[in-house]
Amino acid sequence: MQTDDAAQSPLSWQHSHAFDEGNPLAERLTKWVVVLTAVMMVVEIAGGWTFNSMALLADGWHMSSHTLALGLSVIAYAAARRFSGDSRFAFGTWKIEVLGGFSSAILLTLVAALMLYQSVERLASPTTIHYDEAIAIGVIGLLVNLACAWLLRGGHQHEHHGHGHDDAHGHAHHQDLNLRSAYVHVVADAVTSVLAIVALFGGKLWGAAWLDPVMGIVGAGLVAVWAYGLMRDSGRVLLDAEMNAPVVQEIREVIDASPVKATLCDLHVWRVGKGKYACIVSLATTAAVEPDFFKQQLRVHEELVHITVEVNRVEHRVADVAHRPIAS
Repeated sequence: MQTDDAAQSPLSWQHSHAFDEGNPLAERLTKWVVVLTAVMMVVEIAGGWTFNSMALLADGWHMSSHTLALGLSVIAYAAARRFSGDSRFAFGTWKIEVLGGFSSAILLTLVAALMLYQSVERLASPTTIHYDEAIAIGVIGLLVNLACAWLLRGGHQHEHHGHGHDDAHGHAHHQDLNLRSAYVHVVADAVTSVLAIVALFGGKLWGAAWLDPVMGIVGAGLVAVWAYGLMRDSGRVLLDAEMNAPVVQEIREVIDASPVKATLCDLHVWRVGKGKYACIVSLATTAAVEPDFFKQQLRVHEELVHITVEVNRVEHRVADVAHRPIAS
C-alpha cells in the first residue's frame, strides 16, 4: 500500500492535513451580518409584541434563531481555523464548518415549528393589530435582511471565483455549507418579512386580519423545506455518503483505461474540503507495478488531494478474478 505522498525520504512523506483553505472573507462578512441581525431581532420582537402582529413577532423570533445560528457559523469558521494544524484531526478541520451548517439546519427546523405553533394559536385567538407601526418595522426588517443577504452573497461569489471544475463536478460539491447555512437563514428571514408585510397590508386595506397568522404558517412551511435541504446536504458530508459523487466514476474510468490491466476490488471516497476528496483504492493485477503507477494516473483529477492505492499481485489472469462488491 502506498499513499500519494510517498517519495525518496521519510521526511518527504510528512504533509499537511489542511485540505481546505477556509473562507476568511465569508467569516468577516458573517460577523457583520450577526450584528445587523441581532439589532433587528430586538426591534421586531418588541414591535410585534407591542403592536400585536403575529407575522411580525414570528419574524422577530425567527430572526433571533438566525442570530444564534449565524453566531454558530462564525464560531465554526473560527474553530476550523484555530485547529487547522491539530494532528488529532486526521483529514483537517473543514467538517467543523459542515457541522456548523448541520446545526443551523436543526435550529431552522425548531424555528419553523415555533412559527407554526404561534401562528395557529393566533389564528384561533385573534387580537387587534396596529398595522401602520407593524408595517414600518416590517419594511425596516426586510431592508436589513436584504443587506445581510447581499453581504453573504459577496462571500459566496468570491468563494467560487476561479473554480475550473464547478461545471464538470456540480456546484453543490464546491459549496461552503457553513456559508450556505448563514445565507439560507438570512434569505428565510427576508421571505418571512415579505410575507409579514403582505399580511399586514391585507389586514389594513381589506380587513383580512386572518392573513397575518396564515402568512406565518406559510413562512413556517418554507423554512422547514429549506432546513431539510441544508440538513440533507450537510448530513451526507458528515456521514461520508459521497459514493455518488462524479469523482467516483472518474476514478473507475481511470482504472479501466489504464495500460496495465487491473481489477478494482475496493473503493472508498469521501470529502475533505469544498470540492476536494480523499480516496482509498484497492486493485488486483498480474503486472509487477508499484502503487505510484496508478496514483500518477489518478492525479489528473485535481479534486483528489489524498490518494491511497493498494496493489495486490495475483498469479492468474485478472479477468478471472471474482469482482467483489465496491464499498459504498
